[in-house]
Amino acid sequence: MSAKIPMYRIQVNRSLCNILILFAFFTYSVFSLNSCANPRCANMIFTNCKVLTLNPSQPLAEAIAVKGNRIVFVGKAEDAKALKGCNTKIFDLQGSTVLPGLVDTHAHLTGLGRSLSQLNLIGTTSHENVREMVLKEIETDAENVWIKGRGWDQNDWKIREFPSFKDLAGTESHPVYLRRVDGHAAWVNKKTLEICGIDQNTIDPDGGKIIRDENGFPTGILLDKAIELIRTHVPKATKSEYQEWARKGIKECNRFGLVGMHDAGLDTSAIEALQALEESNELNLKIYGMLDGDDEVLVEKYISKGVNRDPRKRLRIEAIKLYVDGALGSRGAALLEPYSDDIGNTGLIVNQPDFMYNQAVKALENGFQICTHAIGDRGNRNTLDAYEKALKKVPVADHRFRIEHAQVVAPEDISRFANLGIIPSMQPIHATSDMYWAEDRVGIDRIKGAYAWRSLMEQGSFIPCGSDAPVESVNPFWGIFAAVTRMDHNGFPDNGWYPEQKMTLLEAVKGYTIHAAYAGFSEKETGTIEVGKLADLTIVKGDDFMEILDDVKNAGDPGLSKSSGHNEQQSKSYKWLLDIKVLYTIVDGEIVYSAE
Repeated sequence: MSAKIPMYRIQVNRSLCNILILFAFFTYSVFSLNSCANPRCANMIFTNCKVLTLNPSQPLAEAIAVKGNRIVFVGKAEDAKALKGCNTKIFDLQGSTVLPGLVDTHAHLTGLGRSLSQLNLIGTTSHENVREMVLKEIETDAENVWIKGRGWDQNDWKIREFPSFKDLAGTESHPVYLRRVDGHAAWVNKKTLEICGIDQNTIDPDGGKIIRDENGFPTGILLDKAIELIRTHVPKATKSEYQEWARKGIKECNRFGLVGMHDAGLDTSAIEALQALEESNELNLKIYGMLDGDDEVLVEKYISKGVNRDPRKRLRIEAIKLYVDGALGSRGAALLEPYSDDIGNTGLIVNQPDFMYNQAVKALENGFQICTHAIGDRGNRNTLDAYEKALKKVPVADHRFRIEHAQVVAPEDISRFANLGIIPSMQPIHATSDMYWAEDRVGIDRIKGAYAWRSLMEQGSFIPCGSDAPVESVNPFWGIFAAVTRMDHNGFPDNGWYPEQKMTLLEAVKGYTIHAAYAGFSEKETGTIEVGKLADLTIVKGDDFMEILDDVKNAGDPGLSKSSGHNEQQSKSYKWLLDIKVLYTIVDGEIVYSAE
């Protein structure tokens, strides 16, 4: 006969059981709460990927973790698990590549957005082709509405001569204003000339030129500062239009993997548009802004505010953009000797040496960076001379003055860049766009100093890379392709145009990362993938970039040392760069573009 268990013991056991259950539940809850509240837990972990850090001390990783706007882990996938919390989002990248966020160091954001909103004349094959596009546009616009467009390039046409207003015959119901691809020439119709009062008696403005026929009558082509004769009559864009252009430009940049842009020449309207987007949390692109140096009131306003060099901000206006000359394609670039295909023409000096010197002194005294557009060898020399003279008066060691484009440089001036600490900010894709006609402009001797990336690097310079969009495509991978191949997308010419000037793949990637960061005073926060830096990332499908891993390991520094000069990639094919698929663009830990 079994013993009977006393009732009080059953009650005690049930109470103990309940206590144990409650304790277990409490412990689980606390553990779960702590797991979610753990300050080490990341918001996002990217794993099963190749993290190309560009940091020589840790060149490659398997995973990266982001918390807030910072990188909190770079290392092995197994170790990244410790940062997983209940709210952590895990991204399995299936072997794809994480790069430091790519930055375009010379482009025009609202100009890019505007180009997406008006007639796009890039790729047109003749003036007849352009005229047909204008006539088609007129069909849908009310009478007298301005027809605007950009992108024509007479160098792409069978007859490489400037068109005239006569080539726009039949469009006189509307004023027509068409900017050349580089923005340094405008083509207008007869009605526009009449509205603007431009005739045989109109005097060329300083730094500008009205192209005329043999009898002195304007042909409808205006160069550089002569374009202002048109602009003053064009209806001003509204604030909402500027904001929409900025939105379109940002979206275009993000889809190509760009996390930032050095915006070359901001006016008041563009600044106000960017500020409005920043306030509404729509500024999904980091803007390092250069003030339009021709607007003295605007420059004085910002100089009085001072510079604090805070790379954590999405909108920074800490530089001044100046112009010394025009463009090579429109023969406005200032040359030391006449154009080889236009004897007697040495181009245009847009701003005189004294002005350049005075602006440089003012910038040095107030902590601003100067970024000067210089295309021709005379334009580059004038700029170097002005900088050198200003630096003697105000000897600032870390000035980081820049020359934008540095397109044609006299051989004796190449070493002056590194010696003076001047940064040649260049756009590789310009070389492959201009190579069909550039030698005609400057001849076989001067062309050796044109688009001379390797020559500049061998003298100790490094090159931040950009696109000059909307002059060229804002796609940074097309820029990298041009840098490493010096070919067009059809593989012309074999082995590249003046192949001795090619960059290595690592040098080209640095141009959009490490060197871009340094050129914008943000290398402590961006440019490489390291714990503590801002989470600006470009994630692309595939692992083709891994070929530069050994070069990163052997770099020995963050990438600002003298170029190694090796150029082993000359025989390689880089066609894959033209078809790169961006999976994610991440700015400050926020996904601003996803291919999904």
